[in-house]
Amino acid sequence: MTLTLVPPAPVLPTPVRPDPLGVLGVPGEINLDHAASAPCARAAADAVAELLPWYASVHRGAGALSRRCTLAYERARQTVADFVGARPDDHVIFTRNTTDAVNLLARALPAGTTVVTFGGEHHANLLPWPRGSVRLPVPDSPAGAVRSLAAALGELARDARPGLPVLVAVTGASNVTGECWPVAELARVAHRHGARILVDAAQLAPHAPVDLTASDVDYLALSGHKLYAPFGAGVLVGRADWLDAAPPYLAGGGATSHVGAATHEVRWATGPARHEAGTPNLLGAVALAAVCEALAAADRGALHAREQALLARLRSGLAALPDVVELRTFGPEAPRVGIVSFVVAGRDSAEVAAHLATRHRIGVRDGLFCAHPLTRRLLSEAAARSGRTDLPPTALRASLGLGTTAQEVDTLLTALTTLP
Repeated sequence: MTLTLVPPAPVLPTPVRPDPLGVLGVPGEINLDHAASAPCARAAADAVAELLPWYASVHRGAGALSRRCTLAYERARQTVADFVGARPDDHVIFTRNTTDAVNLLARALPAGTTVVTFGGEHHANLLPWPRGSVRLPVPDSPAGAVRSLAAALGELARDARPGLPVLVAVTGASNVTGECWPVAELARVAHRHGARILVDAAQLAPHAPVDLTASDVDYLALSGHKLYAPFGAGVLVGRADWLDAAPPYLAGGGATSHVGAATHEVRWATGPARHEAGTPNLLGAVALAAVCEALAAADRGALHAREQALLARLRSGLAALPDVVELRTFGPEAPRVGIVSFVVAGRDSAEVAAHLATRHRIGVRDGLFCAHPLTRRLLSEAAARSGRTDLPPTALRASLGLGTTAQEVDTLLTALTTLP
């Protein structure tokens, strides 16, 4: 009998899985505009690609495709809830973006609510609130913000009609300067005076963990397109009572539990569905949840340390340029995320941004950053601090994030030294 020797099966290399937090981009283009819209993360793109063959209606079908999409949508809701540390009875309502989320809460406020904000907010946290809202001056430090809020709430308690609700609405991190606000301390002050607090986490969530339970925040809003997911998905997360008592943000299918023969015979749903009428943005929700899951599994401390090193490199490089002045609200050492706004003395900011884009393929933002009152104030303060009389009326903003490299930061700094 002849024996046939069978060669051993070849050992195949284990396939390398792409980094879920790797970002998509165009080779050669340097994107330093994450604060406007961050690039899409691989996790978001993969989640969308996986679901697309099953793409179907949500909450509106008995077929296998619809059931799978409904499950994916509700799982996304839970993933986002876990990512932001939501309490078990909080609502997670999918919206279009932070602006949409804040407007939803503004529509849901109980009658007579007084809203207290600071003058340093993004327009999304200034413009939706009702007339009669209290706008506090921009503080010069985090501790100053806490003192100012305590004084304002104490005065409201003495002068306002007793028993009416108060909502404090603040940013987690400034979209102009990147400076972080003392959210937990502000929440403690608000609750000590019987007020609730909303945090605009659009700029904070992409850079640092947020936790409603730990910081005792009542409501939180964020945008997917700043969190490495595609446009068109955001969330409002928070306490259910105001949201369940308010009229639906949108009237339509999905927000009802019963509609009678007469269109005024309507019973509205409770829970998130009450404010999510119409066919929801399934792919946006799933993409956002995929990034939240990837960030939750990552070493956030290492990501933070890497970003802070890049931020220090950028800020020190800008400080070394004789005609560049950085904008800031607090002191130069205040904690901040990877956002820096600055001006080049004697140079129009729009022209500088255009030069960086066309000659160096660097994308930065120019203008007043949808925070006009704050940015104009900071420009005036920068002129006084630097003694320069030739600062332009608008600013430039460079913002970092996943995928940003030291070489890209250095390329920006070199480009600024060679302006024509």
